Amino acid sequence: MKTEQTRMLKNTLQSAKWAFSTRRVQREDAHQLSPDVTKALSGDLVLGRVQEVGAHPRLQLKDGRPSDLYDGDLIVVACGARYASDQFEGIAQLGEEADLLAGGGCLGQMRQRHARMKSPTRVQVLGLLQDDQGRTLNLAQYAMPAMPTDGALTVIGVVGASMNAGKTSAVASLVHGLEGAGYRTGAIKATGTGAFGDWNAYHDAGASFVTDFTDVGMVSTYLQPIDRLQQGLLQMLGAAAQAACEVVVVEFADGVLQRETAALLALPELRERFAGFLYATPDALAAVGGQQCLQILGIRPAALTGLISASPLNALEAQAATGLPVLSREALRDPAQAASLLHQMSGETVVC
Repeated sequence: MKTEQTRMLKNTLQSAKWAFSTRRVQREDAHQLSPDVTKALSGDLVLGRVQEVGAHPRLQLKDGRPSDLYDGDLIVVACGARYASDQFEGIAQLGEEADLLAGGGCLGQMRQRHARMKSPTRVQVLGLLQDDQGRTLNLAQYAMPAMPTDGALTVIGVVGASMNAGKTSAVASLVHGLEGAGYRTGAIKATGTGAFGDWNAYHDAGASFVTDFTDVGMVSTYLQPIDRLQQGLLQMLGAAAQAACEVVVVEFADGVLQRETAALLALPELRERFAGFLYATPDALAAVGGQQCLQILGIRPAALTGLISASPLNALEAQAATGLPVLSREALRDPAQAASLLHQMSGETVVC
């Protein structure tokens, strides 16, 4: 009987849409489906059926393309939490139904949403995927192994005032500029919720190596223990070193006040691994406030970047108030300016 059930499950999983967050998972490991989801943990693999398409009308697939969702679609996603100030905040909790918190495949219970957001896409939870021994499959099982970090690796951090401040664009632009200057460059997403937007942007910019927290077994970094996040970042840096990168640009999600990002940046032993930081900000006032917050954390950015660079007046105000230059995407993409920034960071002390 179990063999027949396994065969039926595998046929079902063949027709399901597997989310980006599950891209490292070996599908053949799924043999059973447990209907008991009340004790689901972040990262546990979930089979669900779309009940009502809402705020996320598409699921980002593991092959890197978005798939339109229809009521009745079967999906394989991961249980997880999300912190997104302009979308949803939710926790890693499942019931008979759950909310698609992110298009990359994060399923949980929404607690708050931005006023402009529609209700989340609702999903009927069919069960947790298990192996042939009845153990629930979790993304952590498929994490890449820990690797030593080369001391010669130069690490640059990009932090921001908030979501959509221009961090990803800054990372991609700087990667493009450094690659053009002849540096083998990696791009890392240290915190956030699994999705392929940033991943694809880094690849499109020409990064020699790309990784994010899903590669170290987390669908989301929200509400994860700080020591796990620190270890995950060290794993990613080690992987970049093993990939022969000379420089790595690391993006921290959301703003510098976000719980996990702030906690990581507050770790002296982690900050010391960074040659310097860029701060992405939407306007001059956020530049001033962000500079003060970063100073408390022991960080002085080498420059401002992000949305502020689109406004010459805002940029002038910010430069006058902070004493920091404002670098546009175009400046970061220029190989000569990117190389100059790298040399500046490598030769200065950024820990106060």
